[in-house]
Amino acid sequence: MNIPIMLASTGRNFWDWVVYLLHVGGHDLLRGAGITLLLALTGTVIGCIIGFLVGVVQTIPIEPQDLLIKKILLKIVRWLLSAYVEVFRGTPMIVQAVVIYYGSMQMLGIDMSAMLAGFVVVSINTGAYMSESVRGGIYSIDKGQTEAAKAIGMTHFQTMFSIILPQALRNILPQIGNNLIINIKDTSVLSIISVTELFFTSKTLAGTYYTYYQVYLITCVMYFIMTFTCSRILRWYEKKLDGPDSFNLTSAGNAEKKGNNMRKGLSMQLFSRQPTGARSAMR
Repeated sequence: MNIPIMLASTGRNFWDWVVYLLHVGGHDLLRGAGITLLLALTGTVIGCIIGFLVGVVQTIPIEPQDLLIKKILLKIVRWLLSAYVEVFRGTPMIVQAVVIYYGSMQMLGIDMSAMLAGFVVVSINTGAYMSESVRGGIYSIDKGQTEAAKAIGMTHFQTMFSIILPQALRNILPQIGNNLIINIKDTSVLSIISVTELFFTSKTLAGTYYTYYQVYLITCVMYFIMTFTCSRILRWYEKKLDGPDSFNLTSAGNAEKKGNNMRKGLSMQLFSRQPTGARSAMR
């Protein structure tokens, strides 16, 4: 008789199975969770870079005095970027994974590993969503700053990377955290191309011991721990960027007092010089 079936037919209760599954499969589950975090973090970072680049290109202004070739190229590039955003926002990630993993070999002759395909899918999918967030963050900054930068001779890219994007980053930071949490959960669809992340490992463990409820309950708890921890870290970082709620006015008061003393000293010095000047004039 098969050993997993024999184990399933024993009189183990629910918690006995949970402890046993953690004992025999805990290492594999932790490894799967590590791959999930690696895919989510790397895909979010690369996706943010893609989103920032797409957002910057989409906001390049077309001036009436620009060359015709520049206007045509910008319109073509914008159309291609818009098509990229619409396609990857309008199709499920699980379908994108299948198309990229199997299509890269059949159409392009690229023998891509499942792990590499996972990184590509998560990155370009996140980039499509982040590009719209970046574009909205750029438009949320006052136009006067862009006009002031243009007035002193800065190019569009200099203005974006030196003035606009650092401010837009704070505005879209919650969306970046939201995409990270979504990626942690959505990497489970990569099990369809045999990426050994947490869900794939859980499915294998559940199929081996015929204990689906216990295994997926453990998996649910592990996903919650990862998403909850990442959300708390991001909230802490947001508060750190915002600065303290109250400011120390003591140093400002000391500076004002020091300034008053300096003005008083200067007045006394001028007053003491006046009689000397008068006596000199009388001589």
